[in-house]
Amino acid sequence: MGEGRGGDLVKMVLVVRQELGLSAGKSAVQIAHAAVMLVLDEKVRRRREFRLWLEQGQRKVALRVETLAEIEALRRKAEGLGLPTVLVEDAGLTEVPPGTRTVLGIGPGTASSIDRVTGNLPLL
Repeated sequence: MGEGRGGDLVKMVLVVRQELGLSAGKSAVQIAHAAVMLVLDEKVRRRREFRLWLEQGQRKVALRVETLAEIEALRRKAEGLGLPTVLVEDAGLTEVPPGTRTVLGIGPGTASSIDRVTGNLPLL
């Protein structure tokens, strides 16, 4: 499998807000929304990273934070490093009100870059 810059792996990270108390199924769907949104955005804009991510098996890691403030801080930090981000806003049909921001997606990007943003977060 190919590697990214400097032999680095390429991955995508999906960060879920825990304070919302989403069910496992709802969390999975929100994570899927973020992954699809990133793929649609990055397939065209960052072709090299996207191609490497595909070649390396589409590595994805689900992480957690407690609050929206944490998600917003992570998003700012990722964008400051030039990493692609998306923020899922729920339609409000089931567990949370419309517009609730549930998941932050980051990547695909080099693991070393993404770890500078999310490397200290616990797994979901």
